Amino acid sequence: MSAPRLLDAGEAALVVEFGTTVDPALSDRVLALDEALGAHPPQGLRERVPTYRSLMLHYDPLVLDRARLADHVLRLAGNAAERAGAATLWTLPCCYDAPHGEDVAELAGRAGLSPEAVVALHAGATYRVYMYGFAPGFAYLGGLPKDLATPRRASPRPPHPRNAVVVGGGLAAVATVPMPTGWYVVGATPSRLYVPERAESFFVAAGDAIRFEPVDAATFDALTAREAAGERVARKGSGA
Repeated sequence: MSAPRLLDAGEAALVVEFGTTVDPALSDRVLALDEALGAHPPQGLRERVPTYRSLMLHYDPLVLDRARLADHVLRLAGNAAERAGAATLWTLPCCYDAPHGEDVAELAGRAGLSPEAVVALHAGATYRVYMYGFAPGFAYLGGLPKDLATPRRASPRPPHPRNAVVVGGGLAAVATVPMPTGWYVVGATPSRLYVPERAESFFVAAGDAIRFEPVDAATFDALTAREAAGERVARKGSGA
C-alpha cells in the first residue's frame, strides 16, 4: 500500500491525497485516517475535511509545525489500514409518485426505460456516503446504477423543495435545503438529513450506506408529520 501524497494548501492547510479516483477502498483509507486523527489529534489541528480521495487538515502554523504534522499523519496513515468504526446502513422512505418524482418520466425517456424501471433501479441500489459538500448536510452518494447515470442539466432550475431525492451524473443525493439544481428529481423522502436545531445536526456519516424504500403518497404524508413532530423516520441497520 503506497504512502499518501502530502500537498500544501496555503500556509495553514495540508491535503493528504490517497489517489486520483472515486473508489470505496480509497474512501476507506481517507476515513480511517480521519478517525485516527480524531482519536489522536496533535495540538494545533483545527479541522479535518474528508473528501472522495483525500483528507484536508486545517492547522494553526503558530502552534503546529508542518513537518511535525506530516510525520504524525504518515505514521497514522501507515497504521490505519481499516476503519475502527463500523459503517451504518440507513433506510430512508422515498415517494416516487407525482408531484415528488417530477423527473422520473423524463429520466426514463433519456435512459430508454419505463418509469417503473427507473424507480426499481433507484430503490434497488445501495448508496455509499462519500462526503459532504455544497450545502449543510448535503451528502454525495455513490452507487447509482449505470442505467440512471445522466449528465446534469446545462442550466439549473428554480429551487426544488428540501428533502428532494435527486440524481445527476453518476451520483445521487438528498437536498437538505431548498436549492436550485441541474440534477433530476426522482422523489422525496420525509426524513430530514439536516436539522440545525437538533443536537446531532446530521446523523448520516461519511462511509455509511443508504437505501431508499418506496412509499405511497399517503404514507409519505404520515411520515412527514411524524418527522416534523421530532421523530426520526429513517431506520438504522448494520452490515453496510
